[in-house]
This record gives sequence, structure tokens and C-alpha cells, in this order.
Amino acid sequence: MLLKKNIPIAYVFGKVKYELLVILIYSLTIAVIHQFFLKVPISIPLSIPTILGTVISLLLGFRSNQAYDRWWEARQVWGAIVNDSRTLARQVINFTESQYEEDEVMQLRQRMIRRQMGWCYALGQSLRRMNPVSGLEKFISRRELENLSRFNNVPMAMLDQHGRDLKRALEEGYINRYQQMELDRTLTRLCDAMGKCERIKNTVFPSTYSLYIHFSLLLFIGMLPFGVIEHFGFLEIPVVVAISACFLLIEKMAIHLQDPFENKPTDTPMTAIASTIEKDLRQLLHDQEEPEEKRQEAFYYIM
Repeated sequence: MLLKKNIPIAYVFGKVKYELLVILIYSLTIAVIHQFFLKVPISIPLSIPTILGTVISLLLGFRSNQAYDRWWEARQVWGAIVNDSRTLARQVINFTESQYEEDEVMQLRQRMIRRQMGWCYALGQSLRRMNPVSGLEKFISRRELENLSRFNNVPMAMLDQHGRDLKRALEEGYINRYQQMELDRTLTRLCDAMGKCERIKNTVFPSTYSLYIHFSLLLFIGMLPFGVIEHFGFLEIPVVVAISACFLLIEKMAIHLQDPFENKPTDTPMTAIASTIEKDLRQLLHDQEEPEEKRQEAFYYIM
């Protein structure tokens, strides 16, 4: 995702450079023919492209709003994933306990929290149509990784592994029934967030709507030189290019925002968010692994 406040001009106009080159050649050809080869000038009233441009502006504005709504919903969903991932780690650490099998409980905590770190990366890679198990070897065991490779939906399988660990923790007495229900609610929210992301990814923006707008925009650009050439002469070339660039950039912006999981600079920063979740959860694990006496000393020092 673009995180810089100042976006490079080269990046912005690089999205429409070929279209602008064609428009430049087209408007230059119209100006040369009009100036040197026609005895009777050919032009149209400026009000015609003006009206058409106004209609296209309204349509592009509506499409941009719809595309931004999709992008913002995706960002909200990943914000909820951040919260629920932290909640899951906190609940796993504070709910699980055993007086006689502390090592088993510690392994359970580490296994679930590390799996949750990997789940965030796996979900992002799955939404981007990338290999979802790539890089998961540093979060889960080799045996579990081989088991996940059999599933088409790897994030779903990882949530199922969470559920199996909770069932075993309940059977072993590491958690009680009420704690298991609270942890299961957190897993349900994570599953809901995954489903929302998949809905956004798999719901295609109406192609006919985009096609009609694009054809209307081409008609507007094609008529524009004939509407301004009587007023500007050869200066109609930069005028047409500048106006066309504004409309084309708005159209490109809407196209890029309408799919927030396409692995483009403008998509939802899922890798950065997953990295933040990993950092926070590793800190929780590190604090939980410290000796109790050391944590108590730090607590009293803060007090």
C-alpha cells in the first residue's frame, strides 16, 4: 500500500501515460488537419462536450464512491482482525492454566498464538491469490504445515485447528466450559471477518457499468478537440490532454480501489497489518514466558 504522504508524480501519471500519448497524437492530428488542410473549419459547439463531460463527471463520482466504500469496508474488517487476534492471544494466556502440567499449557499457548500470527499472513496471501502456506513454517510445525497443504481454504483449516486445540484444552481441564465459549466466540468473529473479506473479493463490480462509462469517456475525449479548436488553435493540444488526464485518473483510481485485495500499491495493507499483529503477539508471548518474579518486579516498579 502507498504509505507516503507525497505520492510521486511519475507514479500517478504512469497509470495513464499510454492513453495520454494516444490523446496527444490524436489532438495534434486534429489541429494540423484543421490548420493546414481544411478550407472550411470543422468544429462543434463547446456546449456539447460540456454537457457530456458533466454527465460523465457525475457517473465517475458515483463509481469512485462505490469503489472507496469497498476499500474502506475491507480496511474496517482488517481492523477487526487486529482486535480479535489480540483478544484471542490475551484470552489464551489468561484463561489456560494447570497446576500439574504447566509445560503442556505453555506449549498450547505458544501453538495457538503462533498459529494466529500465521493465520493473518495466510488470509492475506489467500485473498491475493498467492500461495497461502508460503512462510508459515516459522509459525507452525512441519506436520501441521503438511496437513494444511491438503486444504483449498488454508485460513479456514487453521481456525479449525484452533477449535480442536480448544476442545482438547477443555477435555484436559486447562480451561472451563465458560472460558471455552468465550474463546469460541472470538474464533467465530475471526471466521466472520474472513467471510467478509471473501465476499468483497468474490463480488465482481458490474462490468457493464464500467464499460458504459469508459465508452462515454472515449466519446467525450474524441469530441473535445472539435469543441475547443476554434477558441485555442494549437493550444487545444495541451488543453485536451490536461482535461483528459483528469477524467482518466479518476477512472483509474476507481478501478484500483474497487478490488482492495489485488496486491497493488493502493490495496488494503494486509501484510503490514499482519506484521503488526505478529509483533504484538510476540511481545505477549515473550512477557508470558518471563519468570513470574521478574514480571512482579516490573509491575511494582511501574506502580
